[in-house]
Amino acid sequence: MAMIPVVLTIAGSDNSAGAGVQADLKTMSALGVYGLTAVTCVVAEVPGRVSRIAPVDAEVVSEQIRLSLEAFPVAAIKTGMLHSGAVIEAVVDALEQSGFEGALVVDPVMVATSGARLLEASALGSYRERLFPRAALVTPNLDEVGVLWGRPVTSREAMREAGRELAARYGAAFLVKGGHLCGEVAADLLVTSSGAERWYESPFVRGVSTHGTGCTYSAAVASGLGKGLGLEEAVGEAKRFVSRAVAGFLRWPGKGKAGGTDALHHFAVVD
Repeated sequence: MAMIPVVLTIAGSDNSAGAGVQADLKTMSALGVYGLTAVTCVVAEVPGRVSRIAPVDAEVVSEQIRLSLEAFPVAAIKTGMLHSGAVIEAVVDALEQSGFEGALVVDPVMVATSGARLLEASALGSYRERLFPRAALVTPNLDEVGVLWGRPVTSREAMREAGRELAARYGAAFLVKGGHLCGEVAADLLVTSSGAERWYESPFVRGVSTHGTGCTYSAAVASGLGKGLGLEEAVGEAKRFVSRAVAGFLRWPGKGKAGGTDALHHFAVVD
């Protein structure tokens, strides 16, 4: 019997299933890996609005991770919304105690697309001191890069400067996600821990109001690494996947704040 690679997501639960562990599981299934979850918090949200966050006890988060790593041959892990310093510490402790040696992808979730804060201010130090140095890849968006770098990112050159500095500081590769910064092109920059750089580009899709692209992107990279792809190849597969999910977006008219509700299409047909 063929062994399907196993990937664990440590993230929040999104009732609208566009982000968080729900989006991660869709991504993992679409990319041919078996997804496990360790839920860090329960979030009441829909695209454009976060209503309430209920954290899961850090010991429960740790136990979910421990049991998953005991029972399954987990090849890669991604973290998403961790919310608090206590949970970040619990995650790192659980990984260290288990002896996990696979690839770790860290999506440093800080602010939702709606603008809602998703990370306690006191937790940033735990990211920097304990989680980033363990990561194979960190995947911040421009707002998160601005927080980590200490100044806003407003150009491709600034993306390069920030990526280089952060990769050198933490000894981990950084994927700086450019969003709409580059006009008609959605451009992302991978800077490895050795300083190598590679750009990934796709057409920027306008008129879409989805959420969960960051979750989907990092889950896709973790899936690729779990399948044994190299980092550059895994990021390329993930870029194609998330671009396709955005371009093939789903829409339900008549509801939502903007008169309709959009969602990523994680099972859009491959060209």
